[in-house]
Amino acid sequence: MIVSTILKEIETVLSQVAEDQLQELAGELQKAERIFIIGEGRSGLMAKSFAMRLMHLGATVYVVGETITPAIGEGDLLVAVSGSGTTKSVVWTSEKTQSLGCPVIAVTTNPESPLAAAATRILHVPAATKYRRENELKTIQPLGSLFDQCVHLLFDTICLQYSQLSSVSNNDAFARHSNLE
Repeated sequence: MIVSTILKEIETVLSQVAEDQLQELAGELQKAERIFIIGEGRSGLMAKSFAMRLMHLGATVYVVGETITPAIGEGDLLVAVSGSGTTKSVVWTSEKTQSLGCPVIAVTTNPESPLAAAATRILHVPAATKYRRENELKTIQPLGSLFDQCVHLLFDTICLQYSQLSSVSNNDAFARHSNLE
């Protein structure tokens, strides 16, 4: 069954990510005054979903490139998502953020990438990308689907840990959920 194969692929990737690393990242996010998030394509959609959930949990969060995103500054943090670690806009934004003295958390499959080089911390997600490099996990799925699925689950795990650190209940989060639907 295809779904079983996909679930096994996801489990293989996620089992290689240490949960205490996710807890540490949740703590860093909690300490940041504001959180900025960037990604392109489907990875960018995963990044935006992460930003949305952090907003529900009470974080002050912005998506880079949106019209209401302010200047990043002292006390702020950037989360940059790129499976390959080579997406030009994500790498450039990370380099610029680091030059301004703000920490960068890179979320990538490639800890040797330009994105990783521009990061303060790396969340290594050992999944396949659209490039199908030799060292990448094999997958039956097209392009970067496995990376994007795993990133979404890792971000949700970080959000759960963030909510626990911040003592944010489901009712608190629901109160921040859109009511204009």
